[in-house]
Amino acid sequence: MSMKKIVNIENMYKSFFGVVALDGMNFSMEEGEIRCLVGENGCGKSTLIKIISGFYPFDEGKLEINEKEYKSINPAESIAEGIQVIYQDFSLFDNMTVAENILMYSTVAGKKMFINNTNIKKKAIDTLKRINVSIDPDAYVSTLSVSQKQLIAICRALAQDCKLLVMDEPTTALTTHEVERLLEIVKELKAQGVAVIFVSHKLEEVLEICDSITIMRSGRNVYDGKTTERILSKEEIIYYMTGKQFSDKVYEFKSEGDIPLLQVKNYTLDGAFEDISFQIEKGEILGITGILGCGRSELAEALFGVVPADSGNVLIDGKDIGIIKNIEQAIEHEIAYVPDDRLTKGLHLEQSIADNAVIRVLGEFASRFGTLDKKALSEQKTKSLSTLSVAGLVPDNPVRSLSGGNQQKICLIKWLSTNPHILILNCPTVGVDVGAKSEIHDIIRNLARENGTAVVVISDDVYEIMQLCNRVLIMKQGRIALEKNIADTTMEYLEAALAEEKTT
Repeated sequence: MSMKKIVNIENMYKSFFGVVALDGMNFSMEEGEIRCLVGENGCGKSTLIKIISGFYPFDEGKLEINEKEYKSINPAESIAEGIQVIYQDFSLFDNMTVAENILMYSTVAGKKMFINNTNIKKKAIDTLKRINVSIDPDAYVSTLSVSQKQLIAICRALAQDCKLLVMDEPTTALTTHEVERLLEIVKELKAQGVAVIFVSHKLEEVLEICDSITIMRSGRNVYDGKTTERILSKEEIIYYMTGKQFSDKVYEFKSEGDIPLLQVKNYTLDGAFEDISFQIEKGEILGITGILGCGRSELAEALFGVVPADSGNVLIDGKDIGIIKNIEQAIEHEIAYVPDDRLTKGLHLEQSIADNAVIRVLGEFASRFGTLDKKALSEQKTKSLSTLSVAGLVPDNPVRSLSGGNQQKICLIKWLSTNPHILILNCPTVGVDVGAKSEIHDIIRNLARENGTAVVVISDDVYEIMQLCNRVLIMKQGRIALEKNIADTTMEYLEAALAEEKTT
């Protein structure tokens, strides 16, 4: 017996700024189905989701929701049809309680002048029980962990009679145990008849959770299939996504015995990290990993002068420069930093893609009178933007017009333009598809191998660390707990070390 279709899309087209985002897309979802949606950054996944949820109109095609055709749909109509989207920021209110967040939209939709807090609390508890979660309904959301906040976002969707739940990169900031728990909850939602669109770049999770899979490339669905009929291999998924085949590459580094390019001695920032010491030679790629809250991001920002350390020393090419006090001093010593949050720390979203790509080297094209050499600057823009392939690239378009993964590429390009001697990358491939990840990894390896750049990669992706780095540090509670050469360890060993960290 065929199930009722929640969403049906046929031959859909959508363009932005003259760039085609959907190019004859076909897509459908049934009740109680877990369908994984995968594809490279810029392939049209986000556009498809925002059309279904009513945030974007479409140019051409057919849209049916709950077997009703819509020529256009707005967010309120989409919600009324039972469609809920959980984005990566969860859109929760930290200064409100768990119960208030879960029932907030339902309360607003009810247009009631007075709120019955006892009733709200009871309904919130009932909703939490639907997914077998125990969280204090009176707790403020600001006190919750990332995984708990995600569960509250799921409950908020359920409280609004959710029929289709869209989860956009739901496991990005979760530990292995939290991912396992989330996947169990997704399966429980399926058992309750809720359909789930699961968007993820982590193909292991895709293969574990999905009933069916849609693979997009260049605004089209290039594969649709149910896992009961055929289970794709990870390699096949990558090929459908990119049209290419990738081989695993391990970075090999041979020490020349030179003075380390970067030495960090007893670096300490109260409340963040303590007594951090390590060194990195020219051409090395050093990985730093650890669970969230271990101090890894704070260390990266201290080494770039965003938040200066309280004590310790940094030596560059053997010269002791003390503490890096500010960003200007870091840049003076040819250090570059690509932050984990590209939207608030890495890019000027309203400025053009081309301007973002060269903003760190703009001063090199200014005369002593402050005028710019526009011809030379234009050539630099072209050179910088050729470093990485960017889907939907129209240099004069605002950088916000790009997908998240392509924005990440621009953030990296911006700092590569400075030809840094020391490059610090904080989660450089978060939200980036496998094709773009491979491309970024190749760029990093070439920088280290050919330019002698010392690269520090901070990541919670152990597989990425194994593939990209020649050495790894594991941080625990603000200290270095373990150091290993990649050639002398295994992914299983490092994952076990991190798992031990979570339970101690």
